Amino acid sequence: MLHKTKGIVLNYIKYSDTSIIAKIYTEAFGLQSYIVNSVRSSKAKNKIALFQPLTLLDMVVYHKNNHGLQRISESRCAEPYFTIPFDIHKTSISIFLSEILLKTLKEEVANHELFDFLYHSFHALDKIEKNTLNFHASFMLRYSFYLGFFPAEVKSVWENSLYKPSQEIITYIENCMKFTYFESFASTNVHRREALDILIAFYKNQIESFGDLHSISILREVME
Repeated sequence: MLHKTKGIVLNYIKYSDTSIIAKIYTEAFGLQSYIVNSVRSSKAKNKIALFQPLTLLDMVVYHKNNHGLQRISESRCAEPYFTIPFDIHKTSISIFLSEILLKTLKEEVANHELFDFLYHSFHALDKIEKNTLNFHASFMLRYSFYLGFFPAEVKSVWENSLYKPSQEIITYIENCMKFTYFESFASTNVHRREALDILIAFYKNQIESFGDLHSISILREVME
């Protein structure tokens, strides 16, 4: 049976010479894996560019409950990104956040509030002109609400570790919690690096299977 749904691409892996398996967080069915045939051939209708991390899709899909691999009938870009593919900071952030989502999104059921949060967050990342380098920290704090462990007070972010941040870092984390994506506030490379380490440790304390992040080295490099 065919269904219409929006989706957010998390990643893909090669399946054969011309096909891929894409992990996509959908509005209608939560996290799903789709086999996309002939996507890497020159004549493919669904070009590989549609399956880059965090691409926003309009999809028509075949869906069977408790079926490991689903299939896509039609897909198109719902809202093209105008800056993310061409801005090294935003591209690095999008790769980092897609890895965060892969480690934390598990449910294969609809969660409309979470989907709307993710969809509008990534649309915001494409639109913001200032404060880009604070986006990932602000996102991680906001996203923790939907994962069920948003800190009731800022000290909850690091209270289970031996590390005690300076007042400057505490203020930076508070600003990430307080200001919207589009509001600017002062920060330095040191603030961003230390806060990111704290937030990753915070996630690891809350999610046992979280593990290490492979994209963190790229993000740290562009943040310098």
